[in-house]
Amino acid sequence: MKILSLGNGVILEMLYIPCGSFLMGTEIGEEVGQQDALPQHTVTIKSFFMSKYPITQAQWKAVAQLPQITRNLPVDRFYFQGDNLPADRVSWYDAEEFCQRLSLQTWRKYRLPSEAEWEYACRGNKVSREPFTFGRYLTSSLANFAEFYNRTTEVGKFSPNAFGLYDMHGNVWEWCADHEHNDYQGAPSDGSAWIEEGNHEYRVLRGGSWGYSMICCRSDFRYSEMSTITDKHIGFRVVLEA
Repeated sequence: MKILSLGNGVILEMLYIPCGSFLMGTEIGEEVGQQDALPQHTVTIKSFFMSKYPITQAQWKAVAQLPQITRNLPVDRFYFQGDNLPADRVSWYDAEEFCQRLSLQTWRKYRLPSEAEWEYACRGNKVSREPFTFGRYLTSSLANFAEFYNRTTEVGKFSPNAFGLYDMHGNVWEWCADHEHNDYQGAPSDGSAWIEEGNHEYRVLRGGSWGYSMICCRSDFRYSEMSTITDKHIGFRVVLEA
């Protein structure tokens, strides 16, 4: 684990995610599988660090005070208010600015995860092809998704996965670095962000949210939105190369 002090008692905890290979995407014949999550393919991931929780509002406010690089980061934009709640209404460009400020401050390269890194981390190094890190289904005691809480919940409320990561299913959608692509034809096999071709105006989101169904919270579920959108369902987490 790496612990970074952001000032005023606010810390950013980064957990070590070991290297490994996994099958990314949906199995053919999976009853709720998506065509855009095919073909299933092997990806080899290098080790990295990932933030233990989605970026919280307290962490956002701390980084928002650092020198601006390309854009302002307003501290009063959140739909749900609370220092230990995930930062919401965050555009992809806002998340990029957050990473750039943090990188400049620490002289380390913080960034958004690739879609492959995110799915690998979400699965928690499980050999099983079950759709969730906890098994075949989610319940209200395992994650925050539609029909239970009707808002974001504080990070750390639910159990972590095998890597120690919290809220990989539900709470807020999380931005990835990748462009939107219709499927995995031609996707990288080395875990890098897929930023060749595709629709660069739309970026990938993963994990589902408090207002979306259980299906949308699957480890393999793919979603994308315009890079500029700010929505109460959307947040992010960051990674750091090991």
